[in-house]
Amino acid sequence: MAKSQDQNKAFGWAANDKSGVLSPFHFSRRENGENDVTVTILFCGVCHSDLHTIKNDWGFSHYPIIPGHEIVGIATKVGKNVTKFKEGDRVGVGVIIGSCQSCESCNQDLENYCPQLVYTYNSRSSDGTRNQGGYSDKIVVDQRFVLSFPDGLPSDSGAPLLCAGITVYSPMKYYGMTEEKGKHLGVSGLGGLGHIAVKIGKAFGLKVTVISRSSEKESEAIDRLGADSFLVTTDSQKMKDAIGTMDFVLDTVSAEHSLLPLFSLLKVNGKLVALGLPEKPLQLPIFPLVLGRKMVGGSQIGGMKETQEMLDFCAKHNIVADIELIKMSDINSAMDRLAKSDVRYRFVIDVANSINSA
Repeated sequence: MAKSQDQNKAFGWAANDKSGVLSPFHFSRRENGENDVTVTILFCGVCHSDLHTIKNDWGFSHYPIIPGHEIVGIATKVGKNVTKFKEGDRVGVGVIIGSCQSCESCNQDLENYCPQLVYTYNSRSSDGTRNQGGYSDKIVVDQRFVLSFPDGLPSDSGAPLLCAGITVYSPMKYYGMTEEKGKHLGVSGLGGLGHIAVKIGKAFGLKVTVISRSSEKESEAIDRLGADSFLVTTDSQKMKDAIGTMDFVLDTVSAEHSLLPLFSLLKVNGKLVALGLPEKPLQLPIFPLVLGRKMVGGSQIGGMKETQEMLDFCAKHNIVADIELIKMSDINSAMDRLAKSDVRYRFVIDVANSINSA
C-alpha cells in the first residue's frame, strides 16, 4: 500500500495543529482502484465545518488535516469496474466518500447514516489510509460516492451545493416541507446554509421568512434571495406578532443560541429542525414542546441518491450559492473572515488556477 501511494503524489494545504493555520502540504493518494474515480479538482467550497475541524472545536481532529468537502472537478481516470463515469466527465464529491455499503441505512440509500460512514477528510478508510479533502489538486473516490454534475450548473457557485445544498434539501423532503405549497418556513440564520435554504424553499413553493439577530441583511434577503419576509429576533413587538405563524423552522445557526424564541414561532404541530452544530450543547425547553405538540429534529446531509436528486433540482431551478471566489493563498484570511461571518455567503477556492502558484 505504501509503495502504491508513493506513486500517486498529491499536493494541498493542510492544518498541522489547532491554530488552524493552513500551509502547503505534500502527501499521497491511493492508486486508482477497479471501482475508483480519480478527480482533478477545479473548485472547492469552504464550509463552516472546515473551520471547526482545523481548530479542533469539536474535539476529534487528527492532524495534519486537508479540509474541503464541496469538490467539483474532472474525472481523469476511472477503474475497470466503473460504469457511471468516464474520463472527462464533470463530477462532484461531497461530505462522504465511504460506507459499509451493506447495512440497513446503505440499502436504503442513506449512506450518510451508516455506522461505518467515512468522511471526506479527518477520517480513515477501512485499510487505515488517512483521508484528505478538497483543498488539494486531486482526490480518488469509490464511484458510489461520486456525483454527476449537471449541465448548466456552474462549477464554482455550484460547489457549495455538495454540502450546504443537501444539508437544507434533505430535511425539507424528510420533514414534509415540500408536500404542500404555501406552507410557512422560517430560516434561522442567513449564512452559507441559510441563503441556500431560502432559494430551495422558494423553489418548492414555500413562504419563507428569514430569522436573524439584526436587520443588516434584510434587503438582500428579500430583494436578492427572494425571501417573503424578514424577522429580527431583537424586535420584541415583531416577535410577538409572529408567535404561532410558522409551520417549520430550519435552524442553521452554528453558534450558541436560545431555542425558545424559535419554538414560539411555530404553530401547533410545528417542526424545528436543527442543522447547525454549535460547540456547546443547547438547552431544550420542554414546556413549549409539550404544550404545543411541537417537534424538534435534526438532519445530516443526505445519501448519494438524494444528493444527486438535489443537484438535478438545483440545475432545473437555476439555484446556486452566492460566492466569493478566492485563490488558495487567500485561505487563511478567508478563514479569519468566516469566523466573523464576514462572507456573502460562501467562499470557494479556485483550486485549479491557484494551488500550484500558491
